[in-house]
Amino acid sequence: MKITKPLSLGMLALAGLAFACGGGEKSSESAATETAAAPEPAKEISLEEKYQDDPIYIKGLEKIKASDCQSCHMVERKIVGPSYADVAAKYESTEENVAMLAQKVINGGVGNWGEVPMPAHPGLSEEDAKDMVRYVLLLKK
Repeated sequence: MKITKPLSLGMLALAGLAFACGGGEKSSESAATETAAAPEPAKEISLEEKYQDDPIYIKGLEKIKASDCQSCHMVERKIVGPSYADVAAKYESTEENVAMLAQKVINGGVGNWGEVPMPAHPGLSEEDAKDMVRYVLLLKK
């Protein structure tokens, strides 16, 4: 008899704890009310999704994919060189900046983004370099 009394009290305490926690279930009525009242969070779209139909984006991306740019640069993350989004944040999309940055792509350089040099691309035409730069400057966040 002595064992059944503590065992009964333990079972009663366990049942009380389970009841107090609620079991995590909601009635369908309250769940539907909460779902309807809660606004959906805004879906963050990537820069690539944002500009996928833009002709500047399409032409520039084609030329970048055909080059060696992606071995040092990514759209939104720094690898060896700055991300395209960081470049776009630093430079306004003006024809003067497009021409200046196109020359940097063709001639290479060092110092604007640290001490890692950007190799020259002398085989790249000025028009192709400008298309690539316009694409990069389009990616401003």
